[in-house]
Amino acid sequence: MKADEACWRQHYPFKSRWATIGGYRYHYIDEGAGEPIVCVHGNPTWSFYYRNLVRDLRKRFRVIAVDHIGCGLSDKPSLNDYDYTLKNRIDDLEAFLDGLDLTRNVTFVMHDWGGMIGMGAALRRPERVQRLVLMNTAAFLLPEGKPLPPSLWLVRNVSPMAALLLQGMNLFTIGANVMASARGLQPSIIAGYNAPYDSWSHRIAVRRFVQDIPMRVGDPSYDDVKWIGDHLKELAGIPKLICWGEQDFVFDLDFLAEWRRRCPEAKVHTFPSAGHYCLEDDGDQITALVREFLDSHPIHGIKPALAESAI
Repeated sequence: MKADEACWRQHYPFKSRWATIGGYRYHYIDEGAGEPIVCVHGNPTWSFYYRNLVRDLRKRFRVIAVDHIGCGLSDKPSLNDYDYTLKNRIDDLEAFLDGLDLTRNVTFVMHDWGGMIGMGAALRRPERVQRLVLMNTAAFLLPEGKPLPPSLWLVRNVSPMAALLLQGMNLFTIGANVMASARGLQPSIIAGYNAPYDSWSHRIAVRRFVQDIPMRVGDPSYDDVKWIGDHLKELAGIPKLICWGEQDFVFDLDFLAEWRRRCPEAKVHTFPSAGHYCLEDDGDQITALVREFLDSHPIHGIKPALAESAI
């Protein structure tokens, strides 16, 4: 193992697994035993974001964290070979879940663009879903009157500049490492977030995630995002926990207000000194709240037992 990889691998001591989705290797980790918890990341993170949550919850649950195609340790096909759009992301996740026969009692944990992907999959097959955990994310179009933050507008709308900044200089990932954690990240954690995005060809997904943000009718993912937002009410009966870092520079309190409006049944906890990477800033508190939430909404009234494979 190279020295730089050893630097971040200490924080990610999991066995890598791959499923084949659409002809590509779809990386995931699968830890523990019991009720399935599926963690869905956003941009520019990967399953590394959930590492501490996985280590805790695997003591009593089966915890799965995926890497979208183009992200993390999954394959990174070219734009000519893979359509980096929301629909494909949801298709991939749905195929992955079906491949593992995860058709019932699934709890989704979602962050950033992972909320759109996970909620899209949940709405396609509501019978699959047992609980929902949301962290600084969205599953609807921009709240009314809300402009796209300038940093995202730049990389979304100025294509030549976006190519240089995101794929050439990896500025989006580097910027997130600085801005997304209100408390700051130690070098070995930054190395972990940067590791999969080490070349021009490996940063396609980072760029395409931003460019796929729908702003108006006719944008490739506009209809899909609108459909998800319009149908959120169909998940009203499913228990929801929302954990929110108040110092988020993109998914700010306006997005949280929209979640409260659309899902008044959700249990909400906010963290005044946490940023967009809320699990980095207040991970211990959030993990405790997730455990409590899972216990307070047991499947079939039976609380999960300690998994024999727990570490």
